[in-house]
Amino acid sequence: MAAPEAWRARSCWFCEVAAATTMEATSREAAPAKSSASGPNAPPALFELCGRAVSAHMGVLESGVWALPGPILQSILPLLNIYYLERIEETALKKGLSTQAIWRRLWDELMKTRPSSLESVTCWRAKFMEAFFSHVLRGTIDVSSDRRLCDQRFSPLLHSSRHVRQLTICNMLQGATELVAEPNRRVLETLASSLHTLKFRHLLFSDVAAQQSLRQLLHQLIHHGAVSQVSLYSWPVPESALFILILTMSAGFWQPGPGGPPCRLCGEASRGRAPSRDEGSLLLGSRRPRRDAAERCAAALMASRRKSEAKQMPRAAPATRVTRRSTQESLTAGGTDLKRELHPPATSHEAPGTKRPPSALAATSSASSSTSSYKRAPASSAPQPKPLKRFKRAAGKKGARTRQGPGAESEDLYDFVFIVAGEKEDGEEMEIGEVACGALDGSDPSCLGLPALEASQRFRSISTLELFTVPLSTEAALTLCHLLSSWVSLESLTLSYNGLGSNIFRLLDSLRALSGQAGCRLRALHLSDLFSPLPILELTRAIVRALPLLRVLSIRVDHPSQRDNPGVPGNAGPPSLIIGDEEIPENCLEQLEMGFPRGAQPAPLLCSVLKASGSLQQLSLDSATFASPQDFGLVLQTLKEYNLALKRLSFHDMNLADCQSEVLFLLQNLTLQEITFSFCRLFEKRPAQFLPEMVAAMKGNSTLKGLRLPGNRLGNAGLLALADVFSEDSSSSLCQLDISSNCIKPDGLLEFAKRLERWGRGAFGHLRLFQNWLDQDAVTAREAIRRLRATCHVVSDSWDSSQAFADYVSTM
Repeated sequence: MAAPEAWRARSCWFCEVAAATTMEATSREAAPAKSSASGPNAPPALFELCGRAVSAHMGVLESGVWALPGPILQSILPLLNIYYLERIEETALKKGLSTQAIWRRLWDELMKTRPSSLESVTCWRAKFMEAFFSHVLRGTIDVSSDRRLCDQRFSPLLHSSRHVRQLTICNMLQGATELVAEPNRRVLETLASSLHTLKFRHLLFSDVAAQQSLRQLLHQLIHHGAVSQVSLYSWPVPESALFILILTMSAGFWQPGPGGPPCRLCGEASRGRAPSRDEGSLLLGSRRPRRDAAERCAAALMASRRKSEAKQMPRAAPATRVTRRSTQESLTAGGTDLKRELHPPATSHEAPGTKRPPSALAATSSASSSTSSYKRAPASSAPQPKPLKRFKRAAGKKGARTRQGPGAESEDLYDFVFIVAGEKEDGEEMEIGEVACGALDGSDPSCLGLPALEASQRFRSISTLELFTVPLSTEAALTLCHLLSSWVSLESLTLSYNGLGSNIFRLLDSLRALSGQAGCRLRALHLSDLFSPLPILELTRAIVRALPLLRVLSIRVDHPSQRDNPGVPGNAGPPSLIIGDEEIPENCLEQLEMGFPRGAQPAPLLCSVLKASGSLQQLSLDSATFASPQDFGLVLQTLKEYNLALKRLSFHDMNLADCQSEVLFLLQNLTLQEITFSFCRLFEKRPAQFLPEMVAAMKGNSTLKGLRLPGNRLGNAGLLALADVFSEDSSSSLCQLDISSNCIKPDGLLEFAKRLERWGRGAFGHLRLFQNWLDQDAVTAREAIRRLRATCHVVSDSWDSSQAFADYVSTM
């Protein structure tokens, strides 16, 4: 009797509290209450009025509301604001109540967006709170506009931050400055423990203050936090300084910006231990400001370009010298002391323990021998060029103007090189150019302005890096390759449409260096681009040789390009051991996906990759073309002999109309569990003879579980022939069938369903029917799908087949 008495006591308490707290509200809403009382729904309206009053006083009644019985609490939950609804989640679950429907309704009413059909939402509360955090941070939602979002007792950012797993920063780095501000210190600390993925979309040029805020944000979220993935999307004109900042911070390096506040967490972590010899200079910055990595890369690039142009156009040298001189004179006339800026004091340069390349030492000694003042200076006082004007921000100065656009960047780079050249003799100038060329070839990465990775201590770094549609300039590619060479914590790398060109050779060198590092974790590489200086199969061979421990490789090249020929002067040539005909050593590849450009591919090169990949379990070939069906048969024979662990095989957009015997060979393979022929024109030739042979092969295969045939113009006749696979005398164990985009009509689908019923086969799994002509007879289509759902799970759509007239004509 104790439980009923407690339930009754709680109910009475609720009624008393509701009556007491609604007296004032009732007096103000007397007229609406009377009109409501006269209707048939008077009790629900009164209960809702009481519930809203309780919700408005949750600061006092929260503990009592948590103790209410389940039936009463269930009616109160929709009346709570998002803060108390989130806090009461655990109590509701203990009472057998779910808040998912409430959060879904809040999403529909407040966010007003529909999730993607490919997205499976497991927790609507987490999804809503994560989106709510982003909207509040960007200022795109007004919390005061809805009582369910507004509560003076809670901070919207702080309350929702613990649900944020993925944060997106857009445009001009909106939100970065707000997050590192002192009032949001607890918000940032919460994000450091909850955030896993950081995304950048559609970034634009930003000012120095925003970059400084981003520097602090990345330092706390990556180096002292739990962020493991950084993704960049759609950045058509990347700002070099910002891009390199994101890369270096993601790799675990950090230098506080000029005038930036010290990191409190770094101070606490380093308290009680003596710093290592190079820690202060390599990680937290030296006593003087270093040149930015982008500046050093750009200087080396332009010096190398000038050297190559001088060799090709010797007659243009006098005009070039005049241009340099005029540039220097114009800057001097503007009140700029070039010598003072280009030659800072000796104490403001290289940090103690910093090693310089031998070529740089030679250049320094040569320069010092020409001037007596340099003879008296120590070795560490070699003059350094001033930073690029592009990265020397003029924000805060009256009348300052910042040039933007690729043309302005090019002018700044040339101005920088010409100013440096004007201060030196011709002989010294050539030696510095040789040093720069050595840096471009990867002989000494320290010329890029990055720390010596082998000698430095790193902070925590991310494990997944993704770059989607972010064009990589030479300086950015050099920085990326330099970081990759020792980025041992990196597990997955995605480079999608970055315009690498001949920089792919530097990427291969860095990946080879990374593979030689102890503890290398890189297991997945996704590479796609419009053009490639190497044929795709040679590129694949080079990657597999460079990364023998790679498990997943996805590579796609849309168009082969001759403009990226490494033999052209000024382009990087292929380093040694990249291209060769030697056998590929055995690797650990388990999944290989390849998207080919148009043109016949050499089957022996693909077979060499397959022979070395004995652990391959999944292979996907997209748009592959072979010189003859015999070459395709050679690839399939290699798969049968060398890839015994292969389970999934996929072909997309390949003309297999003349390879019907090879297709039958595949369907008889007793090791494959899933085969996909997507838009492969299988039934274009001899369909009446080929379909029975195909069905017979499938009926004798007891290991094949999935068959996907989208876009092959199967038609009603082909579908009815395929139904024989499920007959009583079949040994097939097929449980997944995809017949999307196959010109199937409702009457053919209905007959297919009847045959399955007649043979009495049990449920065989999933049947996909997307983009077929089922709208021609909606009644028949519904009847066919109703019958099919008795034997399988049907997935279909409402597709308008009026646009498929060409396919219809081809099957008449």
